[in-house]
Amino acid sequence: MNNSNWSRRNFIKTTAVAGGVASALPSFAVNSNNTVANKNIVIAKTSSNFEREPLLRPFGFKGAFMSEIWQNIAFLESGSGIRKVGLGSQNVLWSDASVFGNFSESGGNAFMYAITEYALNLIKGASFQSPVNLLDDILEDVYAYGKKITNNPNLRKTFVLNALVSVDNAAWLLYAAENNITTFDDLIPEKYRPALSHHLKGVASVPSMAFTIPISEIKQAADEGYFFMKIKIGHPGTEKEMLEKDKARISEIHKTLGNYRTKYSADGKLPYYIDINGRYQKKETLLRLIDHIEKIGAFDQTVIIEEPFPEHLEIDVSDVPIRLAADESAHTDKDALERIQMGYKGIALKAIAKTLSMTMKIANVAKQQNVPCFCADLTVNPILIDWNKNIAARLEPFPGLDIGLMETNGHQNYSNWAKMETYHPFADAEWRKSKKGVFELDKDYYAKSGGVLIDSKHYMDMF
Repeated sequence: MNNSNWSRRNFIKTTAVAGGVASALPSFAVNSNNTVANKNIVIAKTSSNFEREPLLRPFGFKGAFMSEIWQNIAFLESGSGIRKVGLGSQNVLWSDASVFGNFSESGGNAFMYAITEYALNLIKGASFQSPVNLLDDILEDVYAYGKKITNNPNLRKTFVLNALVSVDNAAWLLYAAENNITTFDDLIPEKYRPALSHHLKGVASVPSMAFTIPISEIKQAADEGYFFMKIKIGHPGTEKEMLEKDKARISEIHKTLGNYRTKYSADGKLPYYIDINGRYQKKETLLRLIDHIEKIGAFDQTVIIEEPFPEHLEIDVSDVPIRLAADESAHTDKDALERIQMGYKGIALKAIAKTLSMTMKIANVAKQQNVPCFCADLTVNPILIDWNKNIAARLEPFPGLDIGLMETNGHQNYSNWAKMETYHPFADAEWRKSKKGVFELDKDYYAKSGGVLIDSKHYMDMF
């Protein structure tokens, strides 16, 4: 390292971490390049908590089902006494299905929460000048810890990034407060602004239709004006059984939605966004699905197929006739570039699943490669929706539309959604409400940055 460009606070600590294991925590340095401001911020205190939020029904995808989502909450206090709380919504099944399958649902969540605790202990007493570089410096350390406690040498990095969302979120809020930054635009480091320079007037609210969502609810969503549908497939069973179930599900949905119309697409038909969640093992299976989509007359409406294969299958997809998007496999900016080189023509960004810091880096790579991005959900809480929306609102409009895209399905799945909405600092703001499938974003929205830089009393009171 070139020490002339680094703010260094070397430290080695031994601390009790989850499970009672004592670990030596290594020193790290934080690079101050490409930041809006260069104030040195000391992390004097850290803490964490979580809330278990039940789901209305089992949420099925990746061949399995979730029943609850833990809201992971990280607390940071700076040396100057500023206190901030960051949020994360844990999703073990999405981030690493093997952990979900090998342990109980609560056990998998406990592992992810333990990783958050480890990271908070690691940064306690450290200083940083940029949240992006704070994440860079701890990620490999935290990843190694995650592999150790899950006894999984092949742990997906997204599992660890999901655990770090609340920590990264809190670091950005502390960074903003310490440097007197009051808008999301000013929060974005100059290096990443080319990819996040728009102020879109609207972002489509994309509902997610999991295995267990009945057709009647899908029809109801279309009746309410939702026009961009995310269809989750990759049903349980063998590859052959899965394909037949997937074909039947798509046929049933298309039969229901095929005659609906929208002003937002070029041909007036409702666009479909199909998510396979890495379940197909063969390219042939994907092509047979596409043949079926064409046979039932839904080919032109299918604008995205997301994450068809497990990431270890490095399959060239440049000849696939429908736009393929990478999601889970694009853990980092490096991974995103590799997927683009394989022929993927879209990237699903998840500031609420892979951290805001990593998302900015991924968006930057996609912009350089002229690959469009959109924002996908992780069934997050209302405040995190606006963290995601701040990214979606600043991307280029999605091809074929004049607005952005953002999946949001919390309202479909949480039992206590109405109560969770009251935790948002601007719970009643009009820009929080989807109107006929679109979040309308005005000057008030951009002036308030969706409320993400304002403390939530509910979460602050936990500390």
